[in-house]
Parts: sequence; structure tokens; C-alpha cells
Amino acid sequence: MKAIIYCRVSTDKEAQETSLSRQAEELRGLADRLGFEIVQLIKEQASGYELNRDGIFEMLDLLKEKKANCVLIQDETRLGRGNAKIALFHVILKEGAKIYTMAHDGEIELSDSDTMVIKIVGIVEEYQRRLHNLKIKRGMLKAVQEGFRPEKNLHNRGNVGGRDRKDIPVEEIVRLRRNGLTFQEISATLRGFGYQVSKATVHRRFLEHTNNSGQEKS
Repeated sequence: MKAIIYCRVSTDKEAQETSLSRQAEELRGLADRLGFEIVQLIKEQASGYELNRDGIFEMLDLLKEKKANCVLIQDETRLGRGNAKIALFHVILKEGAKIYTMAHDGEIELSDSDTMVIKIVGIVEEYQRRLHNLKIKRGMLKAVQEGFRPEKNLHNRGNVGGRDRKDIPVEEIVRLRRNGLTFQEISATLRGFGYQVSKATVHRRFLEHTNNSGQEKS
């Protein structure tokens, strides 16, 4: 297992430096006992109720990029407190990573209440995903009802040689954006009509169009 050691204290008092060092030393010992490779040691001084922590984002990036697959903490309160703790549990477990603590001398054992809340969060997240997809479908239907005809722009499909620049209907991107769709929703709408286009490409073409329009008016 590739492990991240995460240490936290709540204040920036000089005395807390001793606590951080002790946490790190104990967790290095836990990693050795479990036979884990330590890929990163993160120390920070911040409130456990606060999610906006540099160390937390660094940890989540490493997990998302699969550079680590477990997190070692002194106890669950070092990760976070209150709703912040539940949110971080959910995100870490969703990435397929595991959490180990000194308090459990191994993998964490979540309480029944924490387990129940995490399941509820997962259910809510799934319904948010469904609502998002429904919104995209409604955007596609609305685009067609308002005159979008993708078949008129498909003459270049099948160009196996590829092109450096994707041929996509920029006017439709602008119109859908003005109708309130996000760039992600616009890219999903266009993909539904056969255009293999990313959110980044949609955003770039929109900016190019608006910048060119501004230059023409000046």
C-alpha cells in the first residue's frame, strides 16, 4: 500500500509543533508495522471544521491521481470534525482508498452513525447526478426545439485522418450559453448530437468567438 501520512493540529501555537512531530513519528511507526510505503507526509495547523486546507487538497490530489491508496491519521478527529469529517470520509472512500488510524492500530472502524450518514450522502450524490443528466437532456431538447439542426453540420464526420481543429457549431455554443447552460452542459449536449468535444474546447471556442466579436466592433 502507498500511504499518505496526514497530521493536523488546530492552532498555530508553537507548542503544537511538538504534537505534529509526535503524530508524524507514531504514524511512521504504524506504516512500518503495516508494511506500507510512505509517499507523502503532510502537516498542517488548521481547524478540523475547515475544509479549505492546503494539506487536504494535496492529499485528495494524490489519491485521485492514484499515487497513494490509503491515508494514515492519529485518529478520525485529525482528519476533520463535524460535517467536514463526514465529507472527507466520503470523498476518500469514494476514491477507493482506505483510512488507517493509530487509535485502531489498523484500518478505521466507522461508527454506525457515521456509516449511515455516508450512505445517505452517497444516495443524495447519485440523485444529484441524475438531476444533472436530466438537465442536460432538457437542454438538448430545447436546442432542437429552438432550431438547432446537428445534421447540417455533420458533413465532416468520418474524417479518419483527423483534424487539428475540431469542426463544431460555434454559433450553437454561443446560443446555448446565452440560454444559461454551463460549458459542461453544452459539451454534453453537443456530444449527444455526435460531436466529440470536451468542456475545455467548448469554453475555448466561446472565448475565441466573443473576443473576435469584440475586436470587430472596436
